[in-house]
Amino acid sequence: MSGPDSQIVCIACGAVNRLPPARDPAAARCGKCRKALFSGQPAEVDGRMFQRQIGRSSIPVLVDVWAPWCGPCRMMAPEFARAAALLEPAMRLIKLNSEAEPQAAAALGIRGIPTLLLYRGGREIARQSGAMDAASIAGWAQARLRG
Repeated sequence: MSGPDSQIVCIACGAVNRLPPARDPAAARCGKCRKALFSGQPAEVDGRMFQRQIGRSSIPVLVDVWAPWCGPCRMMAPEFARAAALLEPAMRLIKLNSEAEPQAAAALGIRGIPTLLLYRGGREIARQSGAMDAASIAGWAQARLRG
């Protein structure tokens, strides 16, 4: 017996794709725009795509809230990218620029950056502020999903 289909939101066009459990998500392409559903890299999103990802994806979504002027954010960026290679396709990793998307950051109650937000089923389940390395990011996210 196999589980239910996963719903994966395409980062390129926002289409919701159903993925049967037997299908390899790493090789899956969007049914609308034909782009790969996972690249092993975090995607920069605007407020609208952020809402679509957390609201429509059945896989967990890990968000890095950052700003270009933030030194710790810039230091953590390559580590977050390495974490994407470790965590995708079991989890979607996205980046939300708090300077470009101030309304989204304010609505999330972001007090300091970088801040990681972990969503499952459309709800925030964990939050962590401060820069981390890739192994710490992956370990933190996986531990919160188990808990």
